[in-house]
Amino acid sequence: MSDHYKALTRKYRPVTFDDIVSQEHVSNTLKNAIAANRLSHAYLFCGPRGVGKTTMARVLARTINDVSADIDGEALNQTLNIIEVDAASNNKVEDAHRIREAVRVPPQTGRYKIFIIDEVHMLTKSAFNALLKTLEEPPPHVIFIFATTEPHKVLPTILSRVQRFDFKPITVSEIVSRLNVVCKDENIKIDDESLHIIARKADGALRDALGLLDQVIAFCGNDIRFNELQKTLNVVSTERLFELTKLIKQHDSAGGIRLIHEVLTEGYDIQELLIALTEHFRNMLLSADKQNLFAIESSDEIKNRLSEMSAWFSEEDLMRMLHIVHEAQFKIREAQQPRILLEITILKLIRMERSEGLKALLQEIESLKKMLSGNTVAAKTAPAPSSTNTPKPAAPSAAPTPKSAPSTTPASKASTPEVTPNNVASESDTLFGKPSITGLRPRNSLRIVEKDPETSTKGNIQIFDGNLAVRSQPENENSEVSESANKTVYLHEVTTIWEKYVNGLQEPLPSFVRITMQSTKPIDIKSKELLLQCNDDLAATLIDQHKDTLSDKLQGFVGQKMRIRCVVREQKQQVSTNDPYTRFKELLKKDPRIKTVVDVLGAELDYKF
Repeated sequence: MSDHYKALTRKYRPVTFDDIVSQEHVSNTLKNAIAANRLSHAYLFCGPRGVGKTTMARVLARTINDVSADIDGEALNQTLNIIEVDAASNNKVEDAHRIREAVRVPPQTGRYKIFIIDEVHMLTKSAFNALLKTLEEPPPHVIFIFATTEPHKVLPTILSRVQRFDFKPITVSEIVSRLNVVCKDENIKIDDESLHIIARKADGALRDALGLLDQVIAFCGNDIRFNELQKTLNVVSTERLFELTKLIKQHDSAGGIRLIHEVLTEGYDIQELLIALTEHFRNMLLSADKQNLFAIESSDEIKNRLSEMSAWFSEEDLMRMLHIVHEAQFKIREAQQPRILLEITILKLIRMERSEGLKALLQEIESLKKMLSGNTVAAKTAPAPSSTNTPKPAAPSAAPTPKSAPSTTPASKASTPEVTPNNVASESDTLFGKPSITGLRPRNSLRIVEKDPETSTKGNIQIFDGNLAVRSQPENENSEVSESANKTVYLHEVTTIWEKYVNGLQEPLPSFVRITMQSTKPIDIKSKELLLQCNDDLAATLIDQHKDTLSDKLQGFVGQKMRIRCVVREQKQQVSTNDPYTRFKELLKKDPRIKTVVDVLGAELDYKF
């Protein structure tokens, strides 16, 4: 290696149009314009960094003026006919005036006097205006070539007077091909995967790729190893990404945290890790279909491994994983503890429920809904039991149950029958089934329903509320509950059947209405109007829009047409008054002798109502 070493970015700068990589649409246009003698007086080359804008300008100037290839591109500025100006440091109006004065002098040798103005967007508005007239009507021997990475900052009056060429980013495969040529010329041994890492790291800029290759050669020498290259460029290892993918498949949370600790201990940046994960999951999503492998910028071996691992997850899972990691890239910039946020992101990926399990759960829910809806329909369509065909139940082995007192006996003297599992009817059978009950009972009272074994064939049912005997109507197989019957419905009756009513709601009600009804609660009944408590105004609006259908469904449960109205009300927390000292004071007011008993016995009593 000579004492005067020249960097690869300078040594391998293109000299002809054929040496320029990936900008054929610009090269071919300029070559055709030169051949046809249709050169414009001004050009604008715009595009991202490192794609060949300034190089293309020098090649065009060299070709127009027939400059020998032996003259280095950087030495073109020393000639009298090619003038390069850095607009980043010469952006004032005085600099524009000097260019305007130099335009008047014709070329000493060659056909044209060429002005290459790099980073032209840095010129001030006054400098642009100073060049405006000269740019629009220059002398026939002058050609302007502008280069910029931000064309939107150039004045529209300038853009309208130039021919614009947009340079595209260079693909990974094209950069790898160019690096292979450079490595062969420099006698550098390097594997294909290392070249792909350098090309991806360059992000579409060939100049950056040559600079990275120069850095790697300085660290690794002429024999570049993949592991050493990763340390040099601080690139997350592909094996680490594959290892993390395996841990996600196995739902290994401890292994995921351990892997993150090892990666961060090795000195990798958190943002770089998230970027690598995003690209990794994107490649897995594409590799699920082998027709998309062309869009993955990696070696064939890595593509095959990605295809194998993508079979572990569904497309929906890969989309969710990609979204989680991509979202974490934005949150990590403002996080107070970036490492904790990274670990949470990895745990989300590992503990994320797979789509297969969610589909199976949804199928079970649908099956359960169909089963419940089928039972509800069967219960509504089943005929009422006939009293003449009802078999007489066998008498229990225990002592016979005493009959209730006749209706003429006062309620206070009525004897309460023995309650057994065989003679107690269910709440839904007595409240909303047949026979219909005409007796009324207070709220919060004890309800006992006895089926008399001896008179069950006649349809007689005796109902007791505490010690109060309530008269019941004998069953008639032809009797039906009329929708217009003037029946009084109490709040506790609606509360009892509310869960069954809500679970039985089906079509034509929308699913979101049925879900909303599950969060409501009956709170009061006023003049055949049922008041429901809901959480927000949206729920109240939804219920109000479907109140007629909901009312019709409720009539099948309570036997009475009721209006439904929903109110938004916050649930108030009940304040417990179950204070033993307060109750003891109340008992003392009723009977002062209690204090004497407590003083004598020294007891600690728990008074309960």
